[in-house]
Amino acid sequence: MTVEFVREVMDSQDVIYFPFCDWLFPNGIKINNVLFTIPWFNGSSIEVYWYGFLIAMGMLLAVIYSGTRARRIGLEPDRVLDVVLAGLVGGIIGARAYYVIFRLNELYLTDEGGLDIMKVLNVRDGGLAVYGGIIGALIFGGIAAMIRRVKIPPMLDLMGCGLLIGQCIGRWGNFFNQEAFGSKTTLPWGMTSNTILNRLYFFYHPDDNVVVTNQAREMVAHPCFLYESLWCLAGFLFLHFYMKKRRKFDGEIFLIYMGWYGAGRFWIEALRTDSLYIPGTPLKVSQVVAGTCVIFSIVMLIVNYMNVKKNGYTFYYETEESQSLMKKKPVKVDADAELTEHILAEGVDGDTEEAEESADAEEGEETESAPEAEESGDENNNKEEPEDGAAD
Repeated sequence: MTVEFVREVMDSQDVIYFPFCDWLFPNGIKINNVLFTIPWFNGSSIEVYWYGFLIAMGMLLAVIYSGTRARRIGLEPDRVLDVVLAGLVGGIIGARAYYVIFRLNELYLTDEGGLDIMKVLNVRDGGLAVYGGIIGALIFGGIAAMIRRVKIPPMLDLMGCGLLIGQCIGRWGNFFNQEAFGSKTTLPWGMTSNTILNRLYFFYHPDDNVVVTNQAREMVAHPCFLYESLWCLAGFLFLHFYMKKRRKFDGEIFLIYMGWYGAGRFWIEALRTDSLYIPGTPLKVSQVVAGTCVIFSIVMLIVNYMNVKKNGYTFYYETEESQSLMKKKPVKVDADAELTEHILAEGVDGDTEEAEESADAEEGEETESAPEAEESGDENNNKEEPEDGAAD
């Protein structure tokens, strides 16, 4: 960048420039982190930010994807939806808690040393960590899966693809916030702006009080948000088609996701200048977590592949439990048929009662006529029996 261009950048607000390919965007890209404004009471308004909107869109697409793919791996969509929604709630809580923990002393403690609850709850000002979101989603989603009796390994496979969708789209919120950028670069897609230039300058020159224009000419940053978005997109496409025909066991997709995302996040995090650090160490939290995820996923994949090769594997969708869940259909009650059956039943009962009454009546008549017959028989016998004198 020339000195004149640096001055132009410093005088501009909410414009992102690409100095090494200015032929594509000669005047930069004008952005606004507010998507739209909703009028509210007493002349006030509510601002809806691009960041929140894009995260919500990513979540929505992840939910839709999970619902449409659930039956293919033997899960009931309604139960999957319950688990996903619980995971979303846990993801937001976990993402915020993770960020607050590692920025506690810097941003969220009061002068008296207490916790500033209002700042902690004010998510609209930013401060969400991806790994915290994943941990929170796993905890809340796992609890919901146990309550709703959803098999966890295939559910994790859906979650792996869903997370990549959400991360791919949600990362573009960093573009509108002018954050999550990297170190200096001379690559054609390097970007800068008033915000980026100032933050990057004081990262490299922390002892300066003001920006020195001549030294600021190199303040063009890696678009790390773009790297991560494209990395997640490539991972999603790979896992989507892999899951269709080449999956070896339930849970494999999630393990590959852990390794894929961890590997990408490890090298992307190395470029960033706004990372969270483990207190008292030069170690970046995300790099440590990413490296651990890669190692864990590789070990678990090898162990499971060896086990499948030796003993074979039965997918959950092949089990009787899954197939019985998939075949369950609600019983449709036909009101007219039920009424007809009821009437017929009453008719049968009525005829039966009448027959029983008739049989009882006939039996009674027979019982009453029996003594009469006996009496008649006695009279006849008396008449036929001769007297003694007559016999002689």
